Amino acid sequence: MAARELRYGYFENLRKDLDAQGICVAHHRDDQVETVLINLIRGTGIHGLTGMAPRNGYVLRPLLAVSREEIVKYLDFIGQDYVTDSTNMVADIARNKLRLNIIPLLHDINPSASENIATTATRLRSAEDILNHSFQDTVNEALVEKTEDMMVYDATKILENEYTLYYILKPYGFAPAQIQQIFYNKSMESGREWSSAGHTLLMDRGRLVIYRTESIPTKQMKLPIEGNYVYHDDLKFRVKIVERDADFEVIKDRNYACLDADKVKFPLMVRPFMVGDRFVPFGMKGSKLLSDFLTDAKKSLYEKRCQLVVTDSNGDIIWVANERTDNRFRVTDSTARVLVICC
Repeated sequence: MAARELRYGYFENLRKDLDAQGICVAHHRDDQVETVLINLIRGTGIHGLTGMAPRNGYVLRPLLAVSREEIVKYLDFIGQDYVTDSTNMVADIARNKLRLNIIPLLHDINPSASENIATTATRLRSAEDILNHSFQDTVNEALVEKTEDMMVYDATKILENEYTLYYILKPYGFAPAQIQQIFYNKSMESGREWSSAGHTLLMDRGRLVIYRTESIPTKQMKLPIEGNYVYHDDLKFRVKIVERDADFEVIKDRNYACLDADKVKFPLMVRPFMVGDRFVPFGMKGSKLLSDFLTDAKKSLYEKRCQLVVTDSNGDIIWVANERTDNRFRVTDSTARVLVICC
């Protein structure tokens, strides 16, 4: 698999350099039959039984309808030499065992076995197209929210049919066994999680949340003085202190925090939400668990994990970023200087 990824990566870079329209590879009908049987043995849905697609992005397979025997006969006819990979003749891996041992037995039962399997895969591909249109309608109806990093679905609609769940999760790298386990988790217990190589599926209050695992912030960033700071490419913090004159007005925008600069001690710190965090929400007198505050704001568990806070040198939360400032640091009539933070 590692060699395959390198090979296709090289082909794709070459295609871009040449501004070519596609990459033709020589998979033939016998390869298709082996792929279908491998997928069947491993356990698969309709997509796995369709085998390799004639076109997958820029990868083209013009020989899928032609058998290896027909290709060899044509090469002999035109006098073209060719090389057979000797490792293909050793029954050591699944594909070779099928090629050398199982498929010949199938041909003993029916000489047209390979042709029939390939034809069935083609028919199933047409059926899959029809099903996918139907599933996409269901997916669209179940979609609650969508961002660049996250998709939220109504779990009751998605879990009505296992293949609908498979249709949604397969592109995100979830294995069929995981998808089956998720489907049979009928209790829809909040907090249950499953992970693929790059994504996490979270069950949260009757909803399925699929998000890029890397989208959960883990970094802490110090803000030692006034200035502009880059937390990541799409998030920047600007910190400045201004004199409070008669014309000053507190900015009433959730992306801004206006605080009494003389009550805040530098350096500041931007960090992710932590279990046990407390602060005094603006307008309140007593402290409150940040987790309870976010729950009251109807934030999902994913959104809680993404929540950033700004603290002062004492570790006190002065701003729940883009949500609420801490009442202890609010601007009052006696405030002389205002600390403005925006992101």
